Formats: sequence, C-alpha cells, structure tokens
Amino acid sequence: MTPPSESERAPALDPVLTAYRKSIDNIDSAIIHMLAERFRITQAVGEYKARVTLPPADPAREQRQIARLRKLSEEADLDPEFSEKFLRFIIDEVIRHHEKARSG
Repeated sequence: MTPPSESERAPALDPVLTAYRKSIDNIDSAIIHMLAERFRITQAVGEYKARVTLPPADPAREQRQIARLRKLSEEADLDPEFSEKFLRFIIDEVIRHHEKARSG
C-alpha cells in the first residue's frame, strides 16, 4: 500500500474543512439517533396494529405525510423530490416491519 500523497493529506490539515466535516459528522449522528427513535415508535405502532387487526399500511396517511414533508422541504430550500424519496424509503421499511409484526 502506498502512503497518501500530499494532496490526499491536505484536506485533513485544513481547519475550515475540518470544522465543516465535524458539523456534518454531528448532524449524521443526530440523524441516526432520530431514525432509531422513529423506528422504535413505529415498531410499537406495528405491534399495536397487529394486536387490534389494523392493516400494516395506511395509504391516505402516507400521502398526507408526503405532501406535508414536501411543503416543509420547499420551505427549507431542500429538494422536495429528494425528501419524498427519502420518506418513501422510510415508509416502505416501516410497512415491512408492520407486516412482519402482523405475521407474528
């Protein structure tokens, strides 16, 4: 393995870049913790739905949530298409967990 070149080492020595990266790392950590909490709650929802025999998915709520988050994204200057894809990924995973809870 060859040692990193000067240009490959330089970003680590740049204090501005280092500060940006530290902020990004902190935000990434917060996102992971928020997602973990969200999935803990949706797991409880899935168990409840299974217990009271509600369907795993709620398409009407999903559409309301997507519309709400698209609006929030626009207000925050974040691409609404990206936000919708991200939320859809999360919703699909939650539904998969709810289906699993339902099947026991």
